[in-house]
This record gives sequence, C-alpha cells and structure tokens, in this order.
Amino acid sequence: MTNAAYELIEDDSLQGTVSEAEWDARVELAAAFRIAVARGWNKSTANHMTARVPDQPEYFLMNAANFAWDEITASNLLKLDMDGNVVSNTDRRPRPAGLNFHSALQRERRHLNCTVHIHPGPGVVVSAWEEKLQFFDQGSCGVYGQVTYHNYEGLANEADEAPRILQDLGDKYTMIMRNHGLLSVGRTVPEAIAYMDRLVGACEIQERVLAANHATPRPLPQKVCEHTAAQMAARAGNKPLGDIEFQASFRRQLRADPSFTH
Repeated sequence: MTNAAYELIEDDSLQGTVSEAEWDARVELAAAFRIAVARGWNKSTANHMTARVPDQPEYFLMNAANFAWDEITASNLLKLDMDGNVVSNTDRRPRPAGLNFHSALQRERRHLNCTVHIHPGPGVVVSAWEEKLQFFDQGSCGVYGQVTYHNYEGLANEADEAPRILQDLGDKYTMIMRNHGLLSVGRTVPEAIAYMDRLVGACEIQERVLAANHATPRPLPQKVCEHTAAQMAARAGNKPLGDIEFQASFRRQLRADPSFTH
C-alpha cells in the first residue's frame, strides 16, 4: 500500500473541533454506512447517504467519493451547504451524480434529515421490471403505500433531474429508481435505514418468489396489505421508525469494528 493510501485512511479526529451535536450526527451516520455494508447493501465507494447537522440545519454530512463504505468514519465525512459546496477543510468531494439529488432533498425537504441511495442486486432487479413491487409477506407491508417510482434518465448529475426526483417522491419515504436502484429518506438516520431495510427485504422476497417458476406466486390481497400497513403505522404512532433496531445494529458494529467512531 502506498503512503497516499495510508494517509487517505488515517485522518485526524474531528472530535472536539466540532459541536457535540455535529459529532454525534457524524458517529451515527458513519455507523449507518457500516451497518449497510454488514447487510450487503454496498461494498464499493459508490452511492451515498446524507444526514443534516442538527444544530446547523443549513448544512449536511455526506460521504466522499474516496472511501469504501466500510472505511467511512465520523471524521472523514464531508460537510456541505445546501448548494452542495463542501465546507470541510479537505480537497475531497462527493460524486456529482449523488450530490445533485441528495442536496436537493436536504434543501427542499426540511422535515427530512437523512437520505440513503444504494444499488443492491434485488433492488436493481425489481427496478428493471415493468411490473411494480409486489407484496408477498408481512415484512414487505412495512413499505406498502410508501413506494414511489422514478424513470431512469442517465447519470443523475443533470441539475434539471433533481426536481423530477423530488416530485416523484412526493411525501413518501421510499423510491424505486427504475433501471437504477433504491432511495429512502427519513426524519432520522434510523428511520431512513429502517425504510431502506424494508424496501430491500421486499425486493429480495419478490425476486426469490418469482424465480421459483415451478410454483404459482401468491401476493397478499390489497385489503390485507392495507390493514397490515395500518397496524404497523398505528404501532409506531407519529414517531420516527427504526430506533431500537438501529441501536442494536450500532452496538453490533461497535463490537465488530469501532473504527467508525474515529
């Protein structure tokens, strides 16, 4: 390994140089990247997550293009303004395509604080079908009524595509980007991760069910989906989803490799 590669990984810690609220947000988002890797969602330097800085809501955190997701730490996350300008003291930058619509989501959806975009295999498979997501099990009902669609237009670095992504997302929490991948948003990092986990799970089940072509698929009836989704929503109330599961996953990552807290 070259010295440059070592230097890429060995950043000085920002703890104590940023506010406590920002540091906590950095650790939480860095944990989300590690959790995503553990779940097999991404093993490359591509794709992005963002989180708003709690005490500076006009800024958000995002991963640089240099790092694989299992290399991301609290300190090497970038800080950007709502126009997508990096304000961190670094020459690193995010990928232009990801920055384009993530910054638009942070800027235009002020009630949301986290965005997640990935290209997991089952999600890409379902995104490439003309048929929309189907609901075959209880877990998939967790995104029933929350899935939107956006047609593929090429690399998402054209400024005029961001408003169409926002329009297609509307007030929902998940999107299947056709022939592309998956997007989720949340009021918190755990909520965005929870919605993505539900969406990926639903795509995995659909892919496996429809691959078993010796059997007849049996989707859940619409009324059952609606009833189950309503039960889940009532259980959560108006609180963001995913806190308990995220905390458990956070502890698991601490045991496995606490380097994300650097």
